[in-house]
Amino acid sequence: MLPATLRRDFAASLVVFLVALPLCVGVAVASGVPAELGLVTGIVGGLVVGLMPGSSLQVSGPAAGLTVLVFDAVQSHGLAALGAIVLAAGLLQLLLGVLRMGRWFRAISIAVVEGMLAGIGLTIIAGQLYAMADEKAPGSGLDKLAGLPGMLADGVRSTEGLASLGVGVTTIAVLAGWRHLPERVRAVPAPLAAVALATVAVPAFDLPVAKLDVRGLLGSIQPPGTDQLAQLAEIGVLGTVVAFALISSAESLFSAAAVDRMHDGPRTDYDKELVAQGVGNSVCGVLGALPMTAVIVRSAANVQAGARTKASRVLHGIWLLLFAALFPAALEMIPLAALAGVLVHAGWKLMPLSQLPPLWREHRGEALVLCVTAAAVVLLNLFEGVLLGLLLAVLKTAWETSHIHVDVEDSGSGPIRVALSGNATFLRLPKMLDTLEALPKDRPIELNVAGLRHLDHACRTALTTWADDHNEAGPVPVPRIPASV
Repeated sequence: MLPATLRRDFAASLVVFLVALPLCVGVAVASGVPAELGLVTGIVGGLVVGLMPGSSLQVSGPAAGLTVLVFDAVQSHGLAALGAIVLAAGLLQLLLGVLRMGRWFRAISIAVVEGMLAGIGLTIIAGQLYAMADEKAPGSGLDKLAGLPGMLADGVRSTEGLASLGVGVTTIAVLAGWRHLPERVRAVPAPLAAVALATVAVPAFDLPVAKLDVRGLLGSIQPPGTDQLAQLAEIGVLGTVVAFALISSAESLFSAAAVDRMHDGPRTDYDKELVAQGVGNSVCGVLGALPMTAVIVRSAANVQAGARTKASRVLHGIWLLLFAALFPAALEMIPLAALAGVLVHAGWKLMPLSQLPPLWREHRGEALVLCVTAAAVVLLNLFEGVLLGLLLAVLKTAWETSHIHVDVEDSGSGPIRVALSGNATFLRLPKMLDTLEALPKDRPIELNVAGLRHLDHACRTALTTWADDHNEAGPVPVPRIPASV
């Protein structure tokens, strides 16, 4: 490696480390697990996935997009089962990569993915607002949203709640305004600056704000035992495994596509990247840590900082390991409200608010899929919301591709000529039959089906029935529908 390249990668690794540190801890806290488990996942993302082929510049670690799913899994199956679930999800990802299924994840509707992220973002914001006020959040997404007014009213009436909300709101303000500051100031990553300012402000003003509880890196590692592995036979746990694998894979590969557009280096091999993510999640599962994905925030910071090779992401994993091992007490100084503010800001960025108006004007069907998916994720859960979104996307596509044209030519005398063209599916059956049944029953009809590219069973049966009925009433037989269409 050239010295100039090594210098660029070294500098980029420090930037990524400073971005990743507060996010790793914040995602873990929002997921309802010890903060150290987020650092473990970040370390594995750097030291294990960072060395593997696939995408050279994207960085893996715990992601805000999985907090809702992880929190639900921990609440439903227990923290001890998390390692087994992540291990199984990693092995499933590994299998999908070996079977060369990585490229198929690009076939997922963009509207479904953006709707999923919007729903996750809204759920994160609702949940972390409770954490900012030092309150316990309700279980369901709908309850979180419904309880926000009362929670905020209670928060401002207590000294602790008001102080905690003040720290959280200030953290969000710093994150939102950081890009407007001079370039030399912006050399410090915004999440690190916001958390550092809150960490200094709390003791300086003697604010009664809860802080992070840290018990040590090794003490937080909980490899799954036999009992936890046996839980994988349960239907509910298997559903969670599939959701972990599919959603983390889709997020990683969409991130890879975005990162490829940001640099002119080697393109991502999607199958190899899926294998790398599978190996990383398998290791995280063995350690009982959080699941990982490729994270666009860290990956973008890596590219923008001038990284040239995978060395930058490996080095960032080393810096995370050294910090967690040598300075764990520094984590105990971080206010929980500041981490909640970081997650609220991250959740807001997950929602494609600026893209929705033009999408509604140009592709209303896609906008509808996005909104329904987001609402389903909030009101139901992540897995069911995504499934509903995929189903709606398939139905929308089927409706749009099921175009059938019924051209009627009537000269006033002689037979009426009817030509069918396009794709005749059950979705367009009412339109087709309305036109045919409105034709005179006492006139001969010539039916031309040569223009049909597809004729499903429902339409074939309906056309045959209509032809038989017309043959009984009309003087000239209507030809039978050929079976080969």
